[in-house]
Amino acid sequence: VQLQACGGGLVQAGESLRLSCAASGRMFSNNAMGWFRQAPGKEREFVASITWNGGRTYVAPSLEGRFTISRDNAKNTMYLQMNSLKLEDTAVYFCAAALGSLGGSTARDYRYWGQGTLVTVSS
Repeated sequence: VQLQACGGGLVQAGESLRLSCAASGRMFSNNAMGWFRQAPGKEREFVASITWNGGRTYVAPSLEGRFTISRDNAKNTMYLQMNSLKLEDTAVYFCAAALGSLGGSTARDYRYWGQGTLVTVSS
């Protein structure tokens, strides 16, 4: 599975942004997927995950209510809708695919990683 994240950019605080993660390879629809982010000088942190069929999603508690994860297996694409963005959301966002169908909230739950897309939130 190869992953390509896109949709990052420069936005002002309070605005919205939607990230996409396009996957190649026929395993996409069988794999759980997730989003992580890494801010400058900080460790990579979990953002959200989604099971293989989109039936179950999990968003980090600190981001619940603002971030939504979804996927379209027909398009081999996963999304992260980010609303009411804050300065502290500035980070490189990575998409990842798990080997299994359920995923998890730690980086070691994921086998394949995209290259990351930069989100910068300004005041």
